[in-house]
Amino acid sequence: MPDPVLYIGNKNYSSWSFRPWIAMRVANIAFEEKLVPFDMDNGNPAFRRFSPTGKVPVLVDDGLTIWESLAIIDHVARKHPDLNLWPEQPDHRTRAMAMSLEMVSSFTALRSACPMNMRRKRTPVPLTSAISADVDRIQSLWTQALADCGGPFLFGEFSVADAMFAPVVNRLDVYGFQTRPEVRAYMDRMKALPAWREWEDAGRAEPWIVEEDEA
Repeated sequence: MPDPVLYIGNKNYSSWSFRPWIAMRVANIAFEEKLVPFDMDNGNPAFRRFSPTGKVPVLVDDGLTIWESLAIIDHVARKHPDLNLWPEQPDHRTRAMAMSLEMVSSFTALRSACPMNMRRKRTPVPLTSAISADVDRIQSLWTQALADCGGPFLFGEFSVADAMFAPVVNRLDVYGFQTRPEVRAYMDRMKALPAWREWEDAGRAEPWIVEEDEA
């Protein structure tokens, strides 16, 4: 059976592509990567060739097309239960799901003002009360999970939750937010992952500039 194919966008900017990519890479799940860049307004019409929503990421696995980052990660986690991408302990698994869904549905102020940007020089942005509230909530979530589970990642070993929040690690870093010591230590551990460094190096080397994502 051939390896699944993961369609992604620009590594410098595509936060939703980063999530399943880093989950699969950290878990050593084999896949074929196909990068289709968006260097034009409203993405890229070529996405429609493989994506039912016209967006990335998309995973094609043995004839099954899966869109949406969390659905892709859940699919590979259930296909490879021995890898424990969902935490093994039931209450941790439930909390990891809740946090992952909150990431999907929330933090719009931070996400709008501070697009993921792997090559951005660390520079603060003007804060609003909404951005500050998002950052405070994220830090509280991470601090509680790390305290309850003992680290080094949110639920002990690297999990779906870490993959879902990986682009936020970049945002808090490159936009110069003040972070708690335990949050900064967690961010440093995420950024030290070989998979993170691989993605970041590739993103920094890309030629495409998307002005709307250059906050």
